[in-house]
Amino acid sequence: MSQPATLYVVATPIGNLSDISLRAIETLKSVDLIAAEDTRHSGRLLKHLDISTPMQAYHDHSTQEQVDKLIVKLQQGINIALISDAGTPLISDPGYPLVSQARQLGIRVEPIPGACAVIAALSASGLSSFQFSFEGFLPAKTHARQAILEWRKYDERTLIFYESPHRIVASLNDVRVVLGGDRPIVLARELTKTFETFLSGSVDEVIEQVNADSNQQRGEMVILVQGYQKPIDEDTIPHDALFTLQTLMDELPLKQACALAAKITGEKKNKLYKWAIENK
Repeated sequence: MSQPATLYVVATPIGNLSDISLRAIETLKSVDLIAAEDTRHSGRLLKHLDISTPMQAYHDHSTQEQVDKLIVKLQQGINIALISDAGTPLISDPGYPLVSQARQLGIRVEPIPGACAVIAALSASGLSSFQFSFEGFLPAKTHARQAILEWRKYDERTLIFYESPHRIVASLNDVRVVLGGDRPIVLARELTKTFETFLSGSVDEVIEQVNADSNQQRGEMVILVQGYQKPIDEDTIPHDALFTLQTLMDELPLKQACALAAKITGEKKNKLYKWAIENK
């Protein structure tokens, strides 16, 4: 059997075709096969770059049998480049089963870095980039969406979500319901494209801008939410203690919830009880 080849994970532009790297172009020209999320979509990019490498579809609905066939090709010495419709593969895009299986089998996996909407949005958002959490797409249903936001309510990192145009208004309203209308956010839209925009301000202010201009409800979108800011107050309760208390309050009588939360977190019971009474 031939020596195993290399699986290249190649980032492609998220909008502006000039954002393709020289190394990505060289890789796409030199490999034996390109595994593309949508061969018709990627075909336009390859035509623009004058690349004639054969393509094969690989997407979210690809079966394990299709993954296995690509693995066999790699084991036979066929070099493969994995690309998605836009940006870096595997970042809310297909690719994980193939990459995971390749690495488990000792096949070389080599990243060819480039555009990524998460990082592009964060870099220009003005929000803290020292610590952040990328959450992918928010759930489609209101209840599930609010549950995710509730879980992250006291997270001090910048939160980043992808969102689709037809859900952007509903999602922003849920951000307001759970995190409050005064939480600073940024809505990055159509990154690197002709109509790229960044809307920033409080949740209330951004919602007002989106509602006032239907154009802001179109295109590819990234929502960035400032992390939770602790109030400057000696009576402040850490967010992990508050989450524990709130969870217990949903299941137990108030005094019992406070007593158990104090035991778990080390916070003073009276302090927790005071907060619970004020916020019940």
